[in-house]
Amino acid sequence: MAKAKGKKAPALKSDKLRVSMKLVTSDVCERCKTPCTRGMDYAARMRTDGAVGKGVPCILTRHTS
Repeated sequence: MAKAKGKKAPALKSDKLRVSMKLVTSDVCERCKTPCTRGMDYAARMRTDGAVGKGVPCILTRHTS
């Protein structure tokens, strides 16, 4: 059977854009010129005694590939 005209094939997973962001630590968030709520919340959590963190994704370093 032939495809109907004007119909597109569904997008493959490999055709989708991938978005990635850098992980930044609380000291980078505190020095940021354009602070975001996610970064400020993370920095506040890291100020408490005994806090351990691996960083938070920074939306300012977002890029697609």
